[in-house]
Amino acid sequence: MKSHLRTHTGERPCKCDICKKHFSESSALKLHLRTHTGERPYKCDVCKKHFSRSGHLKSHLRTHTGERPYKCDVCKKHFSQSNHLKSHLRTHTVERLYTCDVCKKSFKWSSALKLHLRSHTGERPYKCGVCKKHFSESGHLKMHLRTHTGERPYKCDVCKKHFSQSGALKLHLRTHTGERPYKCRVCKKHFSRSGYLKSHLRTHTGERPYKCDVCKKHFSQSGNLKSHLRTHTGERLYTCDVCKKSFKWSSALKLHLRSHTEQLP
Repeated sequence: MKSHLRTHTGERPCKCDICKKHFSESSALKLHLRTHTGERPYKCDVCKKHFSRSGHLKSHLRTHTGERPYKCDVCKKHFSQSNHLKSHLRTHTVERLYTCDVCKKSFKWSSALKLHLRSHTGERPYKCGVCKKHFSESGHLKMHLRTHTGERPYKCDVCKKHFSQSGALKLHLRTHTGERPYKCRVCKKHFSRSGYLKSHLRTHTGERPYKCDVCKKHFSQSGNLKSHLRTHTGERLYTCDVCKKSFKWSSALKLHLRSHTEQLP
């Protein structure tokens, strides 16, 4: 009864001598002190890992038993932790509890807000040990490391080609399925990638966002600008394997090769 009354009065008579934090009950202070002492009296008999609280051990044991006692009433999915179920339920609702103080954008999860805030602060805590490049997310670093290791864990079951990212595999699969989910509102043409649709829309709008700094000419595609710049630089990237003559464009090389094979158009 005495302990309960403190929930109404706000009284916190139990004080931590180390950090001066106050608690309403001595048991809460006892648990808190373990954050200073490092004491972990609860041990998992399976993997020998130690925990500071019995509840933490109980939750951990489910990773061994596979027990998932928390059930979503909407989709019937099960979870091992109550907080995992609570977080999952937001996928069924539009509830967004976490708001960015900078731009007011809201998020369903605190972790999503934490990642978003780095877009404002510029924080990039994950560093590549090879090239020292920094990343804002651990997943981005993981994907980047594959550029050094050459790892390609995602395999196409149709043609056996491998990819370093799941997104790249998803895009590739459309070359087999013919799926084109992006539709032009103007001419109803479909595209396999959102970027292709974006580029296509410029044929309707006339937008030419890529500008040549030499002659001020504008282009609708970055690739077209890159190709155009060779008229100023004289760069010749395409070389004939037969006579070693070089060309500015792949189309010019293709035409030239016919002079060796005697294949007329």
